[in-house]
Order: sequence, then structure tokens, then C-alpha cells
Amino acid sequence: MKRGRSPHLVDLFSGAGGFTRGFHEVGFTSLIAIDVDEAAASSYVSNFPTALVLVEDVREVSCDLIRKLLNGVEVDVLIGSPPCEPFTGSNPNRMSDPLDRLYKDPQGQLVLEFIRILSCLEPKAFVMENVPAIMEGDLRSALKEEFGRVGYEVRFNVLKAEDYGTPSRRTRVFISNLTLNPRRSGGKVVVWDVLKDLPPPSHEPLLPNHEPPPNLSKSKLKRAVRVGWGSSMVKYEGAEGRRLPNLIRLHPYRVAPTVLGSSRFLHPFEDRLLTVREQARLMGFPDHHVFLGGKEQQYNQVGEAVPPTLAKAIAEELIKFLGG
Repeated sequence: MKRGRSPHLVDLFSGAGGFTRGFHEVGFTSLIAIDVDEAAASSYVSNFPTALVLVEDVREVSCDLIRKLLNGVEVDVLIGSPPCEPFTGSNPNRMSDPLDRLYKDPQGQLVLEFIRILSCLEPKAFVMENVPAIMEGDLRSALKEEFGRVGYEVRFNVLKAEDYGTPSRRTRVFISNLTLNPRRSGGKVVVWDVLKDLPPPSHEPLLPNHEPPPNLSKSKLKRAVRVGWGSSMVKYEGAEGRRLPNLIRLHPYRVAPTVLGSSRFLHPFEDRLLTVREQARLMGFPDHHVFLGGKEQQYNQVGEAVPPTLAKAIAEELIKFLGG
């Protein structure tokens, strides 16, 4: 990296830019982001207007096109979050053989597309985020081999977002050519730390994405009144018949459960769902980070992101590695 310039990154499967947000806050510049979801790409553009955002299936993006768009500009770091659905235990339809999840599931194959782009760009460092279940069975060895084919020895860094100032639980593996050991924050941030100062939701909100949430049906509202802190109103079936909670009443003085694209939470003290902004605060997003598209699309963009608070801690490690 040349002295005096900010480090450059490319973000694959970029979503609304949670991963980039953390890197941006320590001085990285995003050159290119790629995501197939139009609403998420619009959010990314709104938050990082200097980046070139491609609304494309990464499988259709050639190495030659990326090099042409970069026009000789050096990429220091490649980051990305391929879909976790093929690997996560919350997916009741995931393939039983772990290797099939990587090599036969069309979404799982997107991990191999990340490796293809990595081979094209040859950055000094890369970080690929996913669920720890991507290491199940023979997957860990297969991933070592696939990254090794393009010249990178990999480390599997399992990090917990709540250790880095995120007020919700989220354990993820960050596969990288570096050992990532970010400095942990001094203490846990709990739900009420980030929700207590928010004004009531409004159709003309003072903060972006703080409009009233979808209404609960009359039957669900009656049940919600009886749901205590930490309890859930419904359960859904995950992989191998596991029953997983949803519509959880948040405990105000604890770290929130994992925020997912499909999950919704009940407010600790009010009988309503959280707004998109409240969910975003649980993920560590700053209030100026906006989410575009329909309401469900906005919730999904929040839940599918890398928490910016964790991404920032990782980015600080890469800044040290790059000598910035």
C-alpha cells in the first residue's frame, strides 16, 4: 500500500454495507461492491456514494470486467459474506452431506465464486464471513484446499460480536489469510443501552428507518401481552427438527439474541415489534446508515449484515497488517 493513501477494499455479497461500514470507519475506501439484491445495492449506494456498485449475480461478473472497472487501481483487501443458508442449522432444507452444501447447493457454490474473485484480484488480505457450520465435517479441509489452490493459506477465526460492543449475540467465522485477534471491548452493551434514548416511532421520524413497525394481528397482540422478557411467542423448525424461537420479548438488561433476516423482536416495554432503526442499533449500525426498499427488505438487510462494530474491530487488525 502506497504511503499517504487510504487502503482499498472490494466487497462481495455486500448487502446494505454493514461489513464495509466497519472498514470505512477506520479509513478504508470501498472501490467496488457486488450484490444481486437491488434494494440492498440501493442502500449501499446511499451509504457509500463513491463506490461503484454492481447489481449482479457474482457468477456473471468476469475477472476481466472487474479489472477493467478498477483501471489499474490496487485492491488491498477483499471482504465478503456469501449466503449462509446452505450451511446454517436454522435451515431445515440444508443438504445432509456437508460437502454437498459447498459443491452441489447453488448458493453454497457462491463461496467458490468468492475464491475465484480472490484469485483474480490477488489482494494482500481477505476476510470472508459465514456461520461456524461452514466448518462442519470435511468442509474445513475442503475450504483449506480451495483457498490453497489460489495461493492463500487460511485461518478460521471464530469471533463473537457481543465481545466487540455489539448489543446482540452473533458468533461467526471469519476465514482469512490472517489470524484475527481484535482487542475486545471493555464490557457488554445491553439492549436498553441502545434503545432507551430513541424517540417514539413516527411516520415523520427524526431518525431514518424509525417509522412504526408492522402491526401485530389481534390474536398475536393478545399473546404478546403475556410474553415475558427473554421468552418467545412462536417457534419454527430448523435443521434436524430443532425448534427455534421467534418473536422474542427482549430482556432490556441483557445482550439481545442473534438478529436474523427472518427474526423479529418484541420491544422490552411496549407490546409492539421493533422498528428497523431499533433492530439496526442492536447490530451496531450508526443512525446515519440508511436502509432502502420495502419494510421487509430493510429488516432483512439489517439481519443479514456483518455488525459494523465487529467489522470495525477486524478492520483495525487489517490496518495494522497493511502498515496504515
